[in-house]
Amino acid sequence: QVQVVESGGGLVQAGGSLRLSCVVSGIMFRIDGMAWYRQAPGKQRELVAGIITSGITNYADSVKGRFTISRDGGKNTVYLQMNSLKPEDTGVYYCNARTLRPDNTYWGQGTQVTVSS
Repeated sequence: QVQVVESGGGLVQAGGSLRLSCVVSGIMFRIDGMAWYRQAPGKQRELVAGIITSGITNYADSVKGRFTISRDGGKNTVYLQMNSLKPEDTGVYYCNARTLRPDNTYWGQGTQVTVSS
Protein backbone atom coordinates (compact mmCIF):
# COMPACT_ATOMS: atom_id res chain seq x y z
CA GLN A 1 0.00 0.00 0.00
CA VAL A 2 1.34 3.40 -0.98
CA GLN A 3 1.94 5.84 1.85
CA VAL A 4 2.69 9.53 1.50
CA VAL A 5 3.90 11.10 4.72
CA GLU A 6 4.67 14.79 5.20
CA SER A 7 6.61 16.33 8.07
CA GLY A 8 8.22 19.60 9.07
CA GLY A 9 5.25 21.88 9.54
CA GLY A 10 4.83 24.12 12.53
CA LEU A 11 4.44 27.64 13.85
CA VAL A 12 6.92 30.27 12.76
CA GLN A 13 7.11 34.05 12.85
CA ALA A 14 6.93 36.09 9.68
CA GLY A 15 10.32 36.21 8.01
CA GLY A 16 11.28 32.81 9.35
CA SER A 17 11.94 29.52 7.58
CA LEU A 18 10.64 25.97 7.55
CA ARG A 19 11.62 22.87 5.64
CA LEU A 20 8.95 20.37 4.71
CA SER A 21 9.72 16.77 3.84
CA CYS A 22 7.61 14.13 2.13
CA VAL A 23 8.40 10.45 1.82
CA VAL A 24 6.55 8.06 -0.48
CA SER A 25 6.77 4.38 0.39
CA GLY A 26 5.23 1.17 -0.86
CA ILE A 27 5.08 2.32 -4.48
CA MET A 28 5.84 -0.18 -7.24
CA PHE A 29 6.19 2.24 -10.15
CA ARG A 30 8.42 5.16 -11.04
CA ILE A 31 7.29 8.48 -9.62
CA ASP A 32 7.29 10.94 -12.51
CA GLY A 33 6.41 14.08 -10.62
CA MET A 34 6.07 15.34 -7.09
CA ALA A 35 4.54 18.55 -5.84
CA TRP A 36 3.45 20.55 -2.86
CA TYR A 37 -0.01 22.03 -2.60
CA ARG A 38 -1.50 24.13 0.15
CA GLN A 39 -4.96 24.97 1.34
CA ALA A 40 -5.70 28.01 3.45
CA PRO A 41 -8.89 28.21 5.53
CA GLY A 42 -11.87 28.94 3.29
CA LYS A 43 -9.83 28.67 0.11
CA GLN A 44 -9.27 26.07 -2.56
CA ARG A 45 -6.20 23.89 -2.62
CA GLU A 46 -3.50 25.46 -4.80
CA LEU A 47 -0.24 24.34 -6.32
CA VAL A 48 2.81 25.74 -4.53
CA ALA A 49 5.68 24.00 -6.32
CA GLY A 50 6.30 20.96 -8.47
CA ILE A 51 9.24 18.97 -9.76
CA ILE A 52 9.49 16.29 -12.42
CA THR A 53 12.01 13.52 -12.99
CA SER A 54 14.23 15.68 -15.22
CA GLY A 55 14.57 18.18 -12.41
CA ILE A 56 12.45 20.87 -14.02
CA THR A 57 10.56 22.84 -11.40
CA ASN A 58 7.66 25.23 -11.37
CA TYR A 59 6.38 27.58 -8.67
CA ALA A 60 3.34 29.63 -7.87
CA ASP A 61 4.07 33.31 -8.48
CA SER A 62 3.43 34.05 -4.81
CA VAL A 63 6.35 31.89 -3.65
CA LYS A 64 8.94 32.44 -6.39
CA GLY A 65 12.27 33.48 -4.95
CA ARG A 66 11.29 32.36 -1.45
CA PHE A 67 10.52 28.63 -1.75
CA THR A 68 12.68 25.90 -3.24
CA ILE A 69 11.50 22.41 -4.11
CA SER A 70 13.99 19.58 -4.39
CA ARG A 71 13.83 15.84 -4.73
CA ASP A 72 15.84 12.80 -3.78
CA GLY A 73 14.62 10.41 -6.42
CA GLY A 74 16.48 7.47 -5.02
CA LYS A 75 14.53 7.81 -1.81
CA ASN A 76 11.19 8.94 -3.28
CA THR A 77 11.47 12.03 -1.12
CA VAL A 78 10.65 15.63 -1.88
CA TYR A 79 11.47 18.72 0.14
CA LEU A 80 10.17 22.25 0.27
CA GLN A 81 12.49 24.86 1.71
CA MET A 82 10.42 27.87 2.68
CA ASN A 83 12.18 31.14 3.47
CA SER A 84 10.93 34.64 4.20
CA LEU A 85 7.59 33.23 5.26
CA LYS A 86 4.56 35.47 5.29
CA PRO A 87 1.25 35.15 7.16
CA GLU A 88 -0.45 34.45 3.83
CA ASP A 89 1.65 31.27 3.53
CA THR A 90 -0.39 29.81 6.37
CA GLY A 91 -2.28 26.65 5.50
CA VAL A 92 -2.18 22.90 5.33
CA TYR A 93 0.55 21.73 2.98
CA TYR A 94 -0.05 18.53 1.06
CA CYS A 95 2.43 16.37 -0.78
CA ASN A 96 1.44 14.91 -4.14
CA ALA A 97 3.13 12.15 -6.09
CA ARG A 98 2.18 11.09 -9.58
CA THR A 99 3.00 8.10 -11.76
CA LEU A 100 2.31 8.14 -15.51
CA ARG A 101 2.38 4.39 -16.04
CA PRO A 102 -0.05 3.59 -14.59
CA ASP A 103 -1.66 7.01 -14.29
CA ASN A 104 -2.10 7.43 -10.56
CA THR A 105 -1.96 10.28 -8.10
CA TYR A 106 -1.23 9.93 -4.41
CA TRP A 107 -1.79 12.43 -1.62
CA GLY A 108 -0.50 12.78 1.89
CA GLN A 109 -2.56 13.77 4.92
CA GLY A 110 -1.04 17.24 5.08
CA THR A 111 1.08 19.19 7.53
CA GLN A 112 0.02 22.48 9.10
CA VAL A 113 2.12 25.59 8.54
CA THR A 114 1.21 28.67 10.54
CA VAL A 115 3.02 31.97 10.07
CA SER A 116 2.37 34.60 12.71
CA SER A 117 2.69 38.32 12.03
